[in-house]
Amino acid sequence: MRAAGRSPLVSHLLLLILCAIMLYPVLWWFGAVFKPLDELSSASLIPQHPTLKNFTEGWNAITNYSFGVFFGNTIALAASVVVVSLASCSLVAYGFARMNFPLKNFWFSIVLLTLMLPNQVTIVPQYILFDSFRWIDTYLPFIVPHALAGGIGGSFFVFLLVQFIRGIPKELDEAAKMDGCGSFKIYARIIVPLLVPALVTVSIFCFLWNWDDFFGHMIFIQSIGKFTVGQALKLFVDSQSAAPWGQLFAMSLLSILPGTILFFFTQRFLVEGIATTGLKG
Repeated sequence: MRAAGRSPLVSHLLLLILCAIMLYPVLWWFGAVFKPLDELSSASLIPQHPTLKNFTEGWNAITNYSFGVFFGNTIALAASVVVVSLASCSLVAYGFARMNFPLKNFWFSIVLLTLMLPNQVTIVPQYILFDSFRWIDTYLPFIVPHALAGGIGGSFFVFLLVQFIRGIPKELDEAAKMDGCGSFKIYARIIVPLLVPALVTVSIFCFLWNWDDFFGHMIFIQSIGKFTVGQALKLFVDSQSAAPWGQLFAMSLLSILPGTILFFFTQRFLVEGIATTGLKG
């Protein structure tokens, strides 16, 4: 006998209604990028006179710069951060997971404590430090901290990789030592190949978080020629909050495509990397 309570049909209907309410703004946004200016105030999801004018005009809306420049800047910055973060975080994680040194647990606890420290708390001392190094208006404030296993998500990446490495049998390390491998060779030839699922997970998170780091980019990057996509979108809005909304919507849509494409092509590795983290071999 079916348990007393709400009918599954009613539950599904309520969920569909809630889903439609949440999706409506997104669907309206997708429709708005193809609407001419006089249709933007319409609540209709489907444009009556679709046009690609918002894309063509929005791409070259910034004086002396096309949006291709800003996309190139953002991709170059995010890719550089991913490369140095993979190298540094995997090395640090290998040290915590496999090596013995004084106060190892204490230092690992400090790394975990930084997970609870918002980035905004450290932004002022970071700015003062980077300004003394003359790194303001360069990409070094983003690349160098990640090269030291810091930056956005650095401590989380170290924790994730430590848990993954702990699941790799230590017998593999011992066998490699018997063949004459040192610590770095074990890391490079044994650990890194087995870390691929976790490294892909780190790459995805690192790329997306740095792509979306509007706050950090606004603080440290000042020249328009070095602006990232998020900063370029801010240029569409003037001091009176007026903006060519159709062009802004169109460029915003293009700005989410790299992350969306990356996620769909790598989601299998993302799920595998997270699901297998912490499992013992």
